[in-house]
Amino acid sequence: MQTLDPSLIETQHIEVFKQLQSQLRDRWATIELFDQSDADILVIPSLSVDQRELLKIPGCHHYEERLLFSLIRLQNPRTRLIYVTSQPIHPSVIDYYLQLLPGIPFSHARDRLLLLSTYDSSLKPLTQKILERPRLIQRIRQALDLKNAYMICYNSSFLESELSVRIGVPLYACDPQLSIWGTKSGSRQIFTESGVPHPDGSGSVWNAQELAAEAANLWERKPEIKRLVVKLNEGISGEANALLDLKPIHHLAPGSATREQRIEAITQRFGTMSFQATSENWANFSTRIPELGAIVEEFIEGDIKRSPSVQGRITPSGEVEILSTHDQILGGPDGQIYLGCRFPADEAYRMRLQELGTKVGRKLAEKGALERFGVDFIAVQQPDRNGIQHWDLQAIEINLRKGGTTHPFMTLKLLTNGRYHPATGMFYSPHGRPKYYIATDNLQKERYRGLLPSDLMDIIAYHRLHFDTGTETGTVFHLMGCLSEFGKLGLTSIGDSPQQAEEIYNKVVKILDEETRHNPHNLTWELDACGPIIWNGAT
Repeated sequence: MQTLDPSLIETQHIEVFKQLQSQLRDRWATIELFDQSDADILVIPSLSVDQRELLKIPGCHHYEERLLFSLIRLQNPRTRLIYVTSQPIHPSVIDYYLQLLPGIPFSHARDRLLLLSTYDSSLKPLTQKILERPRLIQRIRQALDLKNAYMICYNSSFLESELSVRIGVPLYACDPQLSIWGTKSGSRQIFTESGVPHPDGSGSVWNAQELAAEAANLWERKPEIKRLVVKLNEGISGEANALLDLKPIHHLAPGSATREQRIEAITQRFGTMSFQATSENWANFSTRIPELGAIVEEFIEGDIKRSPSVQGRITPSGEVEILSTHDQILGGPDGQIYLGCRFPADEAYRMRLQELGTKVGRKLAEKGALERFGVDFIAVQQPDRNGIQHWDLQAIEINLRKGGTTHPFMTLKLLTNGRYHPATGMFYSPHGRPKYYIATDNLQKERYRGLLPSDLMDIIAYHRLHFDTGTETGTVFHLMGCLSEFGKLGLTSIGDSPQQAEEIYNKVVKILDEETRHNPHNLTWELDACGPIIWNGAT
């Protein structure tokens, strides 16, 4: 029996995938047509990333819910949507999103939504689970108008490209062959090629010895640096970062010791690094370097420091469009873990972010990238030659995927039908009102554990915490599936000013705290002399 050459099969697969993606350009000549036209949309919210790194995020298996903002697209009465998840989503969560749609009967929207599940909670990307179920793929194919459909995802890997080919619909996402430009080392190369300022650092290394040598090289180039950042190439939300403090070995700085002594001292310091993920340590981290690769770069110091970001997309025709800017809210041991964001970014550097983001986008477009990209920066306030304070921006990472700022912005855009104005970096509703928001994926408290989605709905309804389509202000909730097990919730609080957005956010937190003040997870108990259990003084 003649066997097929695997390389030939792969070549054919790549060609079919590219032909499907070319249909996006042929069908929608402009991005406005793409955003507004009728279509069948297949949503595959798979987190197709290294699963061991993903486990560093509490409740990560519920992050498939982050793309539920896509249900708001059903406000177009000719749009149909298929949303696939690993496990079924609680019905009240689906109802919540559909009731946000202004002017669309609930039943009409529900009839155009098909929810499918693999009923598989194993530690594998959702797309892999779908590929393992041919009957599910067939059902998806039968439900779609293949001539007028496209597929969207959280991030694009070879799993998504295979699913695109198997179903026969174009994937509106970056070709996975270009995924290197979304890694830490690939980001640095794009910054260099596009002339965007970024911290000094290394390319990819694949073992601890190379890492120590590159750290020594960087220290020798910049003897004044105090700390270095070590990053796995494919980390998520800063969870794969570690901080290396050079101060304890400052006596081995360039000019004071030999290179070999520095490398040896740095190697010994790896075990004392400050790891941003609470569960991480050097013993595990070092095993990931040969698998994922790592970089080392200068840690940007500063008394007044922020972490802004810019988001854009590359259209099927190759145009670069800036979508938004944000000031990210960071936490963790050294302020490197993404917790949330504020929109828009500070006006002091908003236009500069757009300018640098456009440079990166154009370079990515030259390489064939498509759809979402985001660029994270470090902003440090420092004086210029005349002593006037200004913000110095250094790019640190590119994300070729939907990130933590995607769902808040798209929620705002789809709910209000407003527009982002690049000339000002502001978003305006159709009524001309500027809109602001504060958003998080990480409102997490022990006292919230045990709350079911239906409990949250009761709280939202009683206290009127929902988004008001009339005033275009209020809160939209997400990650509701995380609540019961992890006490974790996501939300986007939208206002007509930064102050109002923050007031709305703080009100939600205050009410949730009050509603859970008698939660057993938040109380202490003990047996008194007579035997009954006492809960903070109440039997």
